[in-house]
Amino acid sequence: MSKIIFIDVDGTLLDYENNLPASADKAIKLARQNGHKVYICTGRSKAEVYSYLWDIGLDGMIGGNGSYVEDHDYVVMHQVMTKEQGKHIVDWLKSRNLEFYLESNNGLFASENFETRGEPVIQEYSRRKGKDNSDKLTVKDVFPEMIYGGELYRDDLNKVSFILESYQDHLDSIKEFPDLKPGTWGGKGEVALFGDLGVKDITKANAIDHLLQYLGASIEDTIAFGDAKIDIPMLEYCKIGVAMGSGGDEIKAMADYVTDDVDQDGLYNAFVHLGLIDKEA
Repeated sequence: MSKIIFIDVDGTLLDYENNLPASADKAIKLARQNGHKVYICTGRSKAEVYSYLWDIGLDGMIGGNGSYVEDHDYVVMHQVMTKEQGKHIVDWLKSRNLEFYLESNNGLFASENFETRGEPVIQEYSRRKGKDNSDKLTVKDVFPEMIYGGELYRDDLNKVSFILESYQDHLDSIKEFPDLKPGTWGGKGEVALFGDLGVKDITKANAIDHLLQYLGASIEDTIAFGDAKIDIPMLEYCKIGVAMGSGGDEIKAMADYVTDDVDQDGLYNAFVHLGLIDKEA
């Protein structure tokens, strides 16, 4: 029986330095040869899904943590912020001198000083993941196609991420934007590095439901892979939920199966364990 596989990108398909393990590439190619469907399910917008990811061979994507659903270039669902909401966010962040970037399917658009202010934050994020050479990482390494000087008042936004000068910035964003979904990333609780704002009532699980309805497929045939707290609803919703060994404690505690670290062939080994592919000699 063919399965429908949903894979988070950062920390699951890719390691924390944006590298694609050769074993993960091989696992997906073999699984699709065996008749399984594979979708990435990510916080990234389509503009951040670079050609080397599509070159793996994917059936589609869920982006913006559930705001965008695509199957073989057909847009199944896309929910964006209004232009008024986007302008409110940009003006509020500028008034607090917080650097940010806007995420849309048409590109990533950064505030004036995001590249310089973001570099130590990106390095700290990598350091917390235990990666070597974190002090050499640049914003350009992580966001190679970031656009500077672009239009910031937009009507195509999936999400906005901003650098937290303190955790209070996140708490204040909750009060300021009751019509949006506030979150943080890059660390748990008060040590978070980034805040973000997205479309309200959006989850990866909700997006998977929309896709399954479109495909006429059953939840019984689904498998989800993730590494972070935001992936938990997706793992709970799908028939089988797999956490990466390099993931957080919360997701590993609730997963049906915990595989190896992302850079220790975690995806490939899980595909073998679940019978999606045969282990190659």
